[in-house]
Amino acid sequence: MNTGTLVGSLIVAAVLVVVIGLVVQAIVRGWRHRAERQTALIGTLPPIPDTVGPVIVPAMTGLYVGSTLAPSWQDRIAVGDLGYRTKAVLTRYPEGIMLQRSGGHPIWIPDESITAIRTERGIAGKALTHQGILAIRWRLPSGTEIDTGFRGANRADYTQWVGEEAA
Repeated sequence: MNTGTLVGSLIVAAVLVVVIGLVVQAIVRGWRHRAERQTALIGTLPPIPDTVGPVIVPAMTGLYVGSTLAPSWQDRIAVGDLGYRTKAVLTRYPEGIMLQRSGGHPIWIPDESITAIRTERGIAGKALTHQGILAIRWRLPSGTEIDTGFRGANRADYTQWVGEEAA
């Protein structure tokens, strides 16, 4: 390789590194701006109760897909750690639903806040070819409705959840 080709290759590589860095910076800045815009809408999450009654629907393991502003299945919430996918366990109690996430804070969904539990083909950028996502629509204390998505390890267990909001 001659000197001219080497210098040209190094310049192209340096420009490519700078462009990739600028793209990553723009993505991070966009995520932060989204979180700032959503902070007032989301407010604080409901507190986790000290005690709960007996389990209504047994624990189901799976993946917390994320939460979105209802009714848009693509408008992912960026406030706190609500936008990050993680392994989780979903359990139903008479007082509400507990979503325990590994690597994230647990989410408590009070029973009186739940407006619908249904299956969906996609939520928060996760799309499947079948009704593989359990979507829980609920109202935050701030009054904003959100959808929380969960992909269970065994989708046959969804029948225990769908229609349970009337329980």
